[in-house]
Amino acid sequence: MSAPDRAAPPNARRTALRGPMVWFVGSPFEQGDEALMYESDGLLIMEDGRFIERGPASALLPLWADRVTVTHHPHGLIVPGFVDTHLHLPQMAVMGSYGRQLLDWLTEYTFPNEARFHDPAVCADEASLFLDVLASHGVTTGSVFATVHPGSAQALFTQALRRNVRIVAGKVLMDRNSPEGLRDTAQQGYDDSQALIDAWHGKGRLRYSVTPRFAPTSTPAQLEAAGELVNQNPGVHIQSHLSENLDEVAWVRSLFPNASSYLDVYRRSGLLGRRAIYAHGIHLDSEEWALLSESETALAHCPTSNLFLGSGLFELDRAMSSSTPVRVGLASDIGGGTSLSPLQTMGEAYKVAQLRGHSVTAAQLWWLHTLGAAEALDMGSLVGNLAPGHEADAVVLDGAHIPLVAHRMAQVRSIHEQLFYFAACGDDRLVRETWIAGECAYNRSES
Repeated sequence: MSAPDRAAPPNARRTALRGPMVWFVGSPFEQGDEALMYESDGLLIMEDGRFIERGPASALLPLWADRVTVTHHPHGLIVPGFVDTHLHLPQMAVMGSYGRQLLDWLTEYTFPNEARFHDPAVCADEASLFLDVLASHGVTTGSVFATVHPGSAQALFTQALRRNVRIVAGKVLMDRNSPEGLRDTAQQGYDDSQALIDAWHGKGRLRYSVTPRFAPTSTPAQLEAAGELVNQNPGVHIQSHLSENLDEVAWVRSLFPNASSYLDVYRRSGLLGRRAIYAHGIHLDSEEWALLSESETALAHCPTSNLFLGSGLFELDRAMSSSTPVRVGLASDIGGGTSLSPLQTMGEAYKVAQLRGHSVTAAQLWWLHTLGAAEALDMGSLVGNLAPGHEADAVVLDGAHIPLVAHRMAQVRSIHEQLFYFAACGDDRLVRETWIAGECAYNRSES
């Protein structure tokens, strides 16, 4: 191996992380544990916001030692930045609210809190805190619902651009079955969304997602307008909710009697496709599974939310079947979800699978919250992996400061056992550093 012959661009910033690290070379649902790679003492070099080299430290340090600033974590574990495929900016303040079930929970807690976002100061403060909390939990990419107020999305995009975070987000479209002050109209929602697309989509690491809240809170006219936004703006994303709760499914059936299914409501408006992702998808029939697969529409699996609200158990085994494969990424779904920690989300996803009678391996769990989640958002070539050319988002995990973790880790025999333990029992206390676009965005020792 020879030293790289290219010179660094003027003002280029080169940094590197050294230590044990994991990454993926494929899907562990297809390739098994061989899809997960492990280097016990690796070097991961970053320049201008991207990974440019990865390999054994013993091989790379002689080539790079005098040209890169190295942060060494011999007792940590360097992993890809976590990708959260579904979460709500305005709902941090209602996490852990006594739940009942979905529709009651929305009325009693969510809508009143979202009404606060008419105030630009609230939007700015909440967006700043939201991104701080994501970084402290190791989340480096998120697909985010703002509120119906354009200023909420504006504030999130402003803060995310400043921090160089990979965010997909949109203003909520909602023109019926919601409180006064939280409704727009089909035309106003279209106009506000188009203005936000023009201002933010493709700027820095930002992308816009056309965001009808869910079918019951949008008229057919608004859903058609959402489809028109997608047609007029190639490359934008789509996000909404689908079949989370049985009462919700029945409500959709009554509101859209001509649709053959809940998913068909979105299909009729042109809201399916490779850049569309729907949260939950718990109560789907065979035709809906086939339509998701055929249209390459993805699902966000939200286990902590589904368990907290008693919504049901997601059929991950069906999504991963060869007959009707559907891309899936894990998601916190705060505030119905009870934690922003991807580690806790992975642990709950394992339990949901167990309750359905099948097991999920450590490699599969981690893929679902990193590269698999990125692929569900159609960004697998950009984020979710420690691969040269990918955007330099990484997390350093280290539990040596927690006596119980240190005690358990002394018995760990393999990287797969360590990853499973972190998923089953870990939380944000394990996050030592979060790196976003090659810069340290969170350091536990400095927080």
